[in-house]
Amino acid sequence: MSTVSAVLITLTCILVPVSLITVWVHDIVLDSDRYVSTVTPLASDPAIEAAAVNRISEAADARVDGAQVTSDIAAWLESQGLPPRVGAAIKSLGPQLDSAVDQAVTKLATRFVESDRFETVWTEANRAAHSAVVHVLTGEGRGSVEVSGGTVTLDVGAAVEQVKKDLVEAGLSPAEKIPEVDKQMVLFQSDKLEKIRDLAHLLDVVGNWLPILTVLLGVIGVVLARRRRRALVTTMLGAAAACLVLAIGLVIARSYYLDHLPAQVQSPEAAAAIFDTLLRFLRVSLRTAIVLGILVAIGAYLSGAGRLPRAVRGASERTADAAARWGGTHGVHTGKVGTWVNTYRRWLTIGALLILALVFAFWNHPTVLTVLLLVLILLGVLAVVALLAASGRNGEPTEHVDKR
Repeated sequence: MSTVSAVLITLTCILVPVSLITVWVHDIVLDSDRYVSTVTPLASDPAIEAAAVNRISEAADARVDGAQVTSDIAAWLESQGLPPRVGAAIKSLGPQLDSAVDQAVTKLATRFVESDRFETVWTEANRAAHSAVVHVLTGEGRGSVEVSGGTVTLDVGAAVEQVKKDLVEAGLSPAEKIPEVDKQMVLFQSDKLEKIRDLAHLLDVVGNWLPILTVLLGVIGVVLARRRRRALVTTMLGAAAACLVLAIGLVIARSYYLDHLPAQVQSPEAAAAIFDTLLRFLRVSLRTAIVLGILVAIGAYLSGAGRLPRAVRGASERTADAAARWGGTHGVHTGKVGTWVNTYRRWLTIGALLILALVFAFWNHPTVLTVLLLVLILLGVLAVVALLAASGRNGEPTEHVDKR
């Protein structure tokens, strides 16, 4: 392997996970529909629901002064001639009255959060505030999602207003006095957000070109190598290893972040749900790249001249020949088609590989299942080509016997 080839292949292995990050940043920031579809399931996540109920209940603080109310009732009863012990008993109910009001607020907040209305509010707020998602990573734009320093918050004012309305309709008139102020729910907090913004802006700028550049560098590196098949195996395994390192890094980063949550984040469970949801696409992409790299490396190796590859190909050829002979004895013949396939088998194989590669390249956000499906299709095509080629090699014995 030449020095230039080795350098290009090394760069390719490093840039593959970086390219996946750029695609993730580009999609999450600029694709409104994909962002909304990513965060919509969070509205029904138990951790998010619990955090929302807690925050809305705190914001919709419609607590009455239980001690004052019971004291007024006790004084009125005593003025009507009842014994003081009755008034004392009434006064002791003050804390229970406060608790009852709190339970009513929490119950209505829970009912609202678990209903379709909260999912609608959540989805519409995120869609309308998509410009604020840009603000999270670039510092530009505003909306229901806001960034102040390293803290990302969601304005739950609309949800609070709905719960307030429900409380009033339920007969809790003090809810009308809930102040008209913004209610913030902290989603994310990190003192590294400013640095993350700078990096995200750079990745977004190169997001359209870096994946293409990475593929070109890899192709050139393999073409310039003295042993191209080995270079292809090295490139694919190296890229898979780099993606595995990044995947492990994400696991470590998640653990570190959740273990060092600041006080501003009200719910560690909700923070974990948001972290996992926003990084789900990146994780899927990394797993897909790892599986793809391993499978391509295996395919390239089995097409080589080693003892094991020759043994595998030999067994496949013998199986195809046996199947073709069996078909010939049972009247199944391919005629000129089999001969033509046998003649151009190499080009047909290359064509099948190129077509599936293009399908994968233009597949919208492929997954591991996509890779496995395409591999199964390729194996099926190669099996058909092998059978047709074997039939062409073995000829049609029945026709030769008749001519004699």
